[in-house]
Amino acid sequence: MKPFRVGIDAYSLKPLGLSAAELLDWAAAHGADGVQFSEVPLPAGGSPDLPFLDDLKSRARAKSLYLEWGGGEYIPFDLETGRPKDIVSINRRAAEQARALGVRIIRSCSGGLMRWTNDGPATETLVRAASDSLKSQLPMLRDLGVTLAIETHFEFTTFELARLLEGTGAEPGGPLGICLDTMNLLTMLEDPLSATLRVLPWIVSTHIKDGGLLLDEAGLISFPAEAGRGVIDLRGILESLSSLDREVTLSLEDHGGRFTIPVFDALFLSRFPDLEAAEFSKLLRLAARTEALARREALSVVDRGDWPALCEDRVKRGLAAVRAVVQSGRDAAR
Repeated sequence: MKPFRVGIDAYSLKPLGLSAAELLDWAAAHGADGVQFSEVPLPAGGSPDLPFLDDLKSRARAKSLYLEWGGGEYIPFDLETGRPKDIVSINRRAAEQARALGVRIIRSCSGGLMRWTNDGPATETLVRAASDSLKSQLPMLRDLGVTLAIETHFEFTTFELARLLEGTGAEPGGPLGICLDTMNLLTMLEDPLSATLRVLPWIVSTHIKDGGLLLDEAGLISFPAEAGRGVIDLRGILESLSSLDREVTLSLEDHGGRFTIPVFDALFLSRFPDLEAAEFSKLLRLAARTEALARREALSVVDRGDWPALCEDRVKRGLAAVRAVVQSGRDAAR
């Protein structure tokens, strides 16, 4: 395994209320190699203006920290109202901010839970609309020298993201890519290692997040776990990322909460047409492992309300755990 820079995603420490500059200070003080600002703590004026960006850039360079930016979107609809949304101007603004920072990666997320409702647009309709919109934005992204990284969130599976990206005509390593959130894949009924391999050429950034799955009468329950304590094969995923011919940073993300996946609802399950029995069996195996850990009180769900009191210490331990995975992989390769 090749060396990786290991940092944090700003969302992990959101309850601390730190400014962007304070987040850089926290990262440097606790041995992190950088910060992904998937959510940007704004200055008092409410907008990241040029002096703010210049200061952030200077602080990061002085501390030898990598920066990755946020604020991008990729579905050209308001997912609550269904109305068209101008994501071109949103992405241009994020790209211009990234260029001012000297940053290459912009995390993009449209924040939808369409499959969990019965009145949203069809997934393939959204895939085509997103693909068409991003295709029109390729020249702008190339001109500004940035890569829009679509997070594996709750909108599309990796099967669908691959179709979306291929539909733009872009090639891996160009202005479009994927921000791999390793735990969100569980919520989208994907085995995290299998999903990583499906979109591996497109991965340009990460949210390294461990997790678990539990089975109850409502279906499957997915939840984040402290890095190294969950059931996600982080070692296998990092070994896969190590094969890429570009640097990919490891930005730890952690938070509380749980997500119900109503897999006993035939209509809901039909919204995952690419899901095959072999992959679903892998998920059930992960659920069995989670249950065994839960019985030993080695793994449990953290409610979102409890996260503020736990976040700082858990992120510190998570950083150490991810570094340990990287080191063990490097030791094994010698």
